[in-house]
Amino acid sequence: MHIDLTGKRALVSGSTAGIGLAIARGLAGAGAEVVINGRTPARVEQALATLRGEHPAARLQGVAADLGDAAGAARLFAEVAEVDILVNNLGIFEPKGFFEIEDADWQRFFEVNVMSAVRLSRHYAPKMVARGWGRVLFLSSESALQIPTEMVHYGMTKTALLAVSRGLAETLAGSGVTVNAVLPGPTRSEGVGEFFASMAAGSQTPMEQLERDFIREHRSSSVIQRLASVEEVANMAVYLASPQASATTGAALRVDGGVLRSIA
Repeated sequence: MHIDLTGKRALVSGSTAGIGLAIARGLAGAGAEVVINGRTPARVEQALATLRGEHPAARLQGVAADLGDAAGAARLFAEVAEVDILVNNLGIFEPKGFFEIEDADWQRFFEVNVMSAVRLSRHYAPKMVARGWGRVLFLSSESALQIPTEMVHYGMTKTALLAVSRGLAETLAGSGVTVNAVLPGPTRSEGVGEFFASMAAGSQTPMEQLERDFIREHRSSSVIQRLASVEEVANMAVYLASPQASATTGAALRVDGGVLRSIA
């Protein structure tokens, strides 16, 4: 199967590193024009330089805007009026015990992880409908279905994204615009890497061993028994953004390495 996104414009929120950057890389490699987004100009420029080095012919644009509030979304909309493919990837996480999570934490996680996706989808999806074609993706998580006790607020936002994704898919029924959610499992992204690196710095245990220990102790149901790579998650997103995925909508597709013990 050859995926050709030539002539399509894609926006990936939070795409200066990790899964977001890998998705942007995959979309650019398939021929799409890609808009990179991050909070700071320096991070955006660094990501653009990386992708240009890998795909010299790619059409790329960078927009520095903090999508964790409405003002940041408005700045993005002013620079990028329309897209054919929207990947709502932006998200934050933080291990924290339930009784230590304050109101401000709950509100911040909801604004960044959920409302950023709501605002972008509300702005871009109607224009896709008007053109009769479009793709909207939400990066959820296996944590949406088995809430991690070490960060309940994170799990809550990922569950909310599943509800938004399904609701939007039904809202756009018959429009030619598909809406889906991707559920990664534990993935070796920049943020996760930094988390394990900080743990390794305070012990004599190599980071690779810490990753294996994490899977064994906290995600023992994993079938692959390792962290996924960002490229493995991106492959699913690129497929869902393609014309070949035209009959897949309203779905939550797992790239969790079999962590969720379910056949559905």
